[in-house]
Amino acid sequence: MAADPYTTLGVSRGASEKEIKSAYRKLAKELHPDANKDNPKAAERFSEVTAAYDLLSDKDKRARFDRGEIDADGNPMGFGGGFGGGGFGGSQRGFGGGGPGGGFEGFSSEGIDLGDLFGDIFGGARGARGGPFGGGQQHRAAPRGANVQYRLAVSLTDAASLSPQRVTLGDGKTIDLKLPAGVEDGTQMRLSGKGEPGPGGPGDALVIIQIQPHPFFERDGDDLRVDLPVTLDEALNGGKVRVPRPPAR
Repeated sequence: MAADPYTTLGVSRGASEKEIKSAYRKLAKELHPDANKDNPKAAERFSEVTAAYDLLSDKDKRARFDRGEIDADGNPMGFGGGFGGGGFGGSQRGFGGGGPGGGFEGFSSEGIDLGDLFGDIFGGARGARGGPFGGGQQHRAAPRGANVQYRLAVSLTDAASLSPQRVTLGDGKTIDLKLPAGVEDGTQMRLSGKGEPGPGGPGDALVIIQIQPHPFFERDGDDLRVDLPVTLDEALNGGKVRVPRPPAR
């Protein structure tokens, strides 16, 4: 199972979306395979960081992970995500013997279907035979297939004009990708159901955008900058100079 995504990105569990995105960008820049061609471990670490950001940038997945419903790979967890891992409303007290009567400490049985709870522990076998915890057999959700990552090189001109990009998937099929407004280097786009097949359905394809350098222009946030050479005479006395036209939508 993958490491805790918060630990992977180096942020706290209460980190804001902005803090998570900032941490990912910093790590992605340091670990990018193109900048570490002689360091295969950097590529592996880059994949781990990207997977962690993929989970934490998705509000629904992050909430489910915090509640202990899924693991760091996005797969369903049995028995509420384990002891002390966020299950039962996030309590990390686990089982204790010091409460009244020496019973379970840290949560109440009110509102909990004990048939579902213990049926999951014992695989639903007793419930299937009409045991004390209900007569319905419990089934654990089948895991989805693995996500697949792609890196897509996009020219600065195409990024500025939001020109559609064609992506070739692992199965040889192609798909036209519509770039979002404000796309920048490191932007990650998700193609639902385009990953590896699995018992619970296919995973997703994650496309990481890589903006290629332009011969004249350089991006500075939402602005474009260009170095324009002028002669000393033009600088002192003024004059007309030809400026390259920036890429536009």
